[in-house]
Amino acid sequence: MEIPKVLVADPVSQRGVDELAAGGALEVVVKTGLPEAEIIKIIPEFSALVVRSQTKVTANVLEAASKLKVIGRAGVGVDNVNVDAATKRGVIVMNTPGGNTISTAEHAFSLLVSIARSIPQADASVKAGKWDRKKYEGVELYNKSLGILGMGRIGSEIARRAIAFGMRVFAYDPYLSSSKARSLQVELVENVDDLLPHCDFITMHMPLTDETHHILDERRLGLCRKGVRIVNCARGGLIDEAALGVALQSGQVAAAALDVFEVEPPPADFALRSLPNIVFTPHLGASTAEAQENVGIEIAQAIRAALLEGEIRNAVNMPSIDAKTAAVVKPFLTLADKLGRFAAQLAPKRNDRIVITYGGKAVELPTEGVTRAALTGFLKTAGGEEVNSVNVRTMASTLGLLVEEVKSTEQTDFNEWLHVAVWSGDSKVSLGGTFFGAKNEPRIVRLNGRSIEAEPEGVILLLENNDVPGIVGKVGTILGKHKVNIASMSLSRDEAGGQALTVLNLDSAPASEVIQELLSHPEISAARIIQL
Repeated sequence: MEIPKVLVADPVSQRGVDELAAGGALEVVVKTGLPEAEIIKIIPEFSALVVRSQTKVTANVLEAASKLKVIGRAGVGVDNVNVDAATKRGVIVMNTPGGNTISTAEHAFSLLVSIARSIPQADASVKAGKWDRKKYEGVELYNKSLGILGMGRIGSEIARRAIAFGMRVFAYDPYLSSSKARSLQVELVENVDDLLPHCDFITMHMPLTDETHHILDERRLGLCRKGVRIVNCARGGLIDEAALGVALQSGQVAAAALDVFEVEPPPADFALRSLPNIVFTPHLGASTAEAQENVGIEIAQAIRAALLEGEIRNAVNMPSIDAKTAAVVKPFLTLADKLGRFAAQLAPKRNDRIVITYGGKAVELPTEGVTRAALTGFLKTAGGEEVNSVNVRTMASTLGLLVEEVKSTEQTDFNEWLHVAVWSGDSKVSLGGTFFGAKNEPRIVRLNGRSIEAEPEGVILLLENNDVPGIVGKVGTILGKHKVNIASMSLSRDEAGGQALTVLNLDSAPASEVIQELLSHPEISAARIIQL
């Protein structure tokens, strides 16, 4: 039998390479720094590919990778891997979500101390033969306030270190529960704008999403306390670099430290290079011997398990379950993910509890994978693409989100069904789903206790309205005027002439002015778009 070959395309720890090659079950080839054309030439020989952040796994590479089964990213982010193309090719993409938490937290805190005391600038001054003690007078961390944007694993570690230094810690994370914030001894702030004026220091630990892109822009930098110091070891793009440059020159921001950049490496004409009150490091957050050893070993073990045992760990593009079980639960995995995504767009951002209920024949399922699929769909907004079915329970715990599974004996009209309820205090949003027909087509059949029927796919428009004659026609007229086609419609009401819920599957997403026009109708009280 042919021995599977593994290409290590970026430097990983020697212990990771040794772990891959242990026992001779895999043939390991280490070739780093190859251009794309060279990788395309040799990739047809390999069953697995190991990368860090340097090698770009493009659609062209994947197209040539006829034997490739697994891509292992020795690190958290998979920005350099075309995950969609890999999924289409049936290639599993795995990462190492926990291996560099401490190293990144320590690096961020080191930069915090550095800009508090101007350590890099003072070092350069002494080496240049100067002795400018007054010029580099710093500030203490003790009794200062630190704002943390993002309270995942790394943000939580930063908070512990800051508290040990006697700092007062404010935290913004729309998905962190109040109880978890109390246990971390941080003061939870409802929105970014309210946090900024309180902080002497700000550090960022969020994924880069549409919502977080340039979360510190010109307007928000203006809201900061004058003389604030800012650290970013998370993702380039969280800070508007041009606006940061202006704020550093004006003194609104006293100092900044960046380990990540919108373009890496920054171009030669990068404007921030010339400023004296900013510190750079070349994306070193995970660059410690311990972190590199940890992620090298972790990805090696995951690849061995996938190639030799068929076990999937830390997959970002499929559930981590064995093949036999996957065939049984696959329809429920898809339905659970959709219900989770739907619930995330309905629920408030800060939640205490999510309850996944199995009914009918679904109570016989191995539920763990399905529960994780619902959680992954729900938490994608909070954690970005780093969330997967393996690390999602850890993320829920980090956010203080209690996860409950219930197997129900309730009698319904459906042979098998799945229900997701999300609680925030005493308020709840909930959805139920099942399958129709011989093809097991998923349907949403309950929404906040009301019976509906909608495909969990594409663009969904939810309307709450008074149950009066002509309202359906009016909605159709408004959408038609704006060239928005209705694929299907489901109506539900509490009583004749009472409150109605209208659910429409649309062929395209309506513009914001269409929603505003719908809301201007006196009988329509709410309108929102759900994207699945």
